Amino acid sequence: MAVRPYWKGYLKLSLVTCPVQMMPATSENEKVRFHTLNRETQNRVVSYYVDSVTGKEVRQEDEVKGYQRGEDEYIILEDDELENVALDSSKTIDISTFTPRDTIEWVWLDTPYYLSPNDPVGQEAFSVIRDAMESQDMVGISRLVITRRERAVMLEPRGKGIVLWTLRYGDEVRDEETYFGGIGDETADSDMMPLIQQLIKKQTQHWNPKMVVDPVQDRLLDIIAAKKKALKKPSKAKAKTPASAPAPSNVINIMDALKKSVAAETRTSK
Repeated sequence: MAVRPYWKGYLKLSLVTCPVQMMPATSENEKVRFHTLNRETQNRVVSYYVDSVTGKEVRQEDEVKGYQRGEDEYIILEDDELENVALDSSKTIDISTFTPRDTIEWVWLDTPYYLSPNDPVGQEAFSVIRDAMESQDMVGISRLVITRRERAVMLEPRGKGIVLWTLRYGDEVRDEETYFGGIGDETADSDMMPLIQQLIKKQTQHWNPKMVVDPVQDRLLDIIAAKKKALKKPSKAKAKTPASAPAPSNVINIMDALKKSVAAETRTSK
């Protein structure tokens, strides 16, 4: 079954406009998910909203958004009022600013989406915008309404398409000096540096998605598979829990540890 686009609208740069569609660049669908059950009945547990004063269940059609202005006092906003906020940026990504890619640090990047033409007629305009940014190593800055919030977004050329990143709000990014300011000014030991560089060289590999696999998910799938098998055929003996790996001992002498590491890497590479 084809995946439906997350958002459809228009990409605009001055008088150049083309229809585009946006898809999430990441997915969590493959993660192991659980339902909460009643241990005694094995039935699923359901959740619902209740009135905090009367204790009665609130029907979905009676739910409404409210902004708290005081104790037990709220300003109610209807769905149509929320949907009518920032109408221009809800349907059009109008690139208003360009900036060098290397001036935007990773900490500002939030969620990635794939942006592509939504109509063959608009492919030429899309390609012109994409290639012009790529030729100057620039990214576009715009705004877009996502889930009723207007977000600043960055458009980055990537191959035949464009990656759209939502950007974090200014008050969401903490000042690194608050956390790094207390680190001392000590410089690296000149004798240790070659050993570290040697380790880095020996352990350097090209990036591979297998470097970020989730062993916990694999273990959960193994447990689930074992339980499925046990339901079909009663087990005669209780499975033993694998022993946990011994905790590594603390290394006091960094130089000795580096020399041992380099020696181990050298033996492994032979």
